[in-house]
Amino acid sequence: MISADKQAQLQALMEETGVLEEDLVEKFIRGTGHGGQKINKTSSTVYLKHIPTGIEIKCQAGRSQATNRLVARLELCEQLRERRRQASLARKKIRARNRKLNRRPSKAQTQRRLDTKRQRTERKESRRRPNPSD
Repeated sequence: MISADKQAQLQALMEETGVLEEDLVEKFIRGTGHGGQKINKTSSTVYLKHIPTGIEIKCQAGRSQATNRLVARLELCEQLRERRRQASLARKKIRARNRKLNRRPSKAQTQRRLDTKRQRTERKESRRRPNPSD
């Protein structure tokens, strides 16, 4: 059985991440792997799907269904947090890139660019056919 304290912590975490019980599809399926007859006969593995995001969690952390339900919900909340963190980092990266692209070049950069242009002009002019009128 899960303590009231853990249940309250889970509820707070779900509220923080915006997960509603109505948005979850929960199924109990039989486990796989080591454990023999006990694991093959009981449906203690929890399958959890968050409908708005499409995240699917399959949890077989413990032997009890209640523990697996708790762990699956915690995993879902962590994945949602990670997705939001990644999206935030991507937005920051784009903002920094745009800021870098839109800023004015420094005097040194401008001077280097003009020097390069001047050198290219001189090189091209040296390739020109001589003009007899000169």
